Amino acid sequence: VQVVESGGGLVQAGGSLRLSCAASGRPFSSYDMGWFRQAPGGEREFVAAIRWSDGYTSYVDSVKGRFTISRVNAKNTEYLQMNSLKLEDTAVYYCAVKINTSIATMRNADTYPYWGQGTQVTVSS
Repeated sequence: VQVVESGGGLVQAGGSLRLSCAASGRPFSSYDMGWFRQAPGGEREFVAAIRWSDGYTSYVDSVKGRFTISRVNAKNTEYLQMNSLKLEDTAVYYCAVKINTSIATMRNADTYPYWGQGTQVTVSS
């Protein structure tokens, strides 16, 4: 499975960005996908995830109401719409993919075997 993110960049606080993640290698509809981020000097942190079987979504509390995860199976692409960005959202954002997630494990980075290269998001004041 190949995973490629895009859409990062520099944005002022309060602005918006949309990240995209394209996965290939098997039927897209079987992928469960998540977003994680890692700030300089920090650990990799769960951001959001979506389950293909029922569209169930999960978010870390710090992004609820600001970020939205979605997917378009026809385009083999997942999106992370990020609004009202804050300085603390600055990080490298990674798309991660696995098969058949469960609600209990969808926030656990160690359960995702396929990762993209990461895309930088920088929020300035």
